[in-house]
Amino acid sequence: MPDIPFGFALPGAQPPDPNDPQQMQQFMAQLQQLLASPGNGPVNWDLAKQVALSQLTASGDSSLTPFERNSVTEALQLADLWLNPASALPSGIRTSVAWNRTEWVNRTLDVWKKLCDPVAGRMVSAMGDLVPEEARAQLGPMQSMVATLGGALFGGQLGQALGSLAGEVLSAGDIGLPLGPAGMAALVPANITAYGKGLELPEDEVRLYVALREAAHQRLFEHVPWLRAHVLGAVESYAAGITVNREAIEEAMGRIDPANPESMQAMALEGIFSPEDTPQQKATLNRLETALALVEGWVCHVVDSAVADRLPNVVRLGEAFRRRRAAGGPAEQTFAALVGLELRPRRLREASTLWAALTEHRGVAGRDAVWSHPDLLPTDDDFAHPEVFARSQLDFDIAELDDLPSVDEPPADPDPGPGTEKS
Repeated sequence: MPDIPFGFALPGAQPPDPNDPQQMQQFMAQLQQLLASPGNGPVNWDLAKQVALSQLTASGDSSLTPFERNSVTEALQLADLWLNPASALPSGIRTSVAWNRTEWVNRTLDVWKKLCDPVAGRMVSAMGDLVPEEARAQLGPMQSMVATLGGALFGGQLGQALGSLAGEVLSAGDIGLPLGPAGMAALVPANITAYGKGLELPEDEVRLYVALREAAHQRLFEHVPWLRAHVLGAVESYAAGITVNREAIEEAMGRIDPANPESMQAMALEGIFSPEDTPQQKATLNRLETALALVEGWVCHVVDSAVADRLPNVVRLGEAFRRRRAAGGPAEQTFAALVGLELRPRRLREASTLWAALTEHRGVAGRDAVWSHPDLLPTDDDFAHPEVFARSQLDFDIAELDDLPSVDEPPADPDPGPGTEKS
């Protein structure tokens, strides 16, 4: 997609030619429409959605065939069956669906709003603060245009990042966060096909392995009622501590020449956020990375235990997915640069080893009982001594849960959305 003003593509727009009055008139009309529709909150999410979907349409996002939908349903059903002996948590799938990339954007946008609005709010506020105080009174109502423009800039580039991410994700829980509605297991067949070709492995085998991971995620987030709020809360807490590089914003805005709309192409927001280097923010980051590693480590261990000798290429698949989650794909890295937030479980292998040690010493039921309360979870320090932590859990009496602080259970999602009900 070609570079156009604001660094992202306005749906249906073409780069304006400054020497063409008609194109410039169209550009200014779009700009006026943009400023007249700021949306709610610091991000223009209507624009973000339009940009993401426009990008997917341009790259080609086919509707799913009945065969693809049936293949996903069958893979998730088989995955749940294989997971039964490997997990004490029962199936968490209430609805099995196949999504194309457009559906992934539509169905996960609400969670992205919750995660990105705090960061965007500080960016928009910083843009407003660049206006000298004595000039603000003279601007009057015009001051709101700064916030509107900031929300549009962030919304457009965020939409572009989400559109790229939609071209890589394999399932609703692929990046470790519960992005989809509760109880809805979803796979993205087009991306699974492309990923399988890259691995040079049979598509049905890759699909089944992705289904196993998705079904394991659903078991965890459906039957550990505090976990969704715990993980998303860790992300929000970390985002709340991210600071804005005001010099970077000032430099970027300084490249804009009002007389030359093409100068807005230079307005890029990547790199304007940085984590605040304070003990509190370091502790928050540690909490986030530990939570992501524990979730991903449990999924990897349980899936590998479930498939064992059932899949011919299980070793290659397991290693490929570990590397993929540890490194992140290009779109995930772009998203991290845009919002200053990496969603990679840095200590994935240590977490997997810890869950394996718990299984050895306590069995499947004892291992999964650790999810009964957040205070029972291993800490970052326990990763270095998995055997010590596993043995210490032998003395734990499940009745001791009564002495732990209560955890509020978040309300269930009232509308899981359309899909194929799991039989």
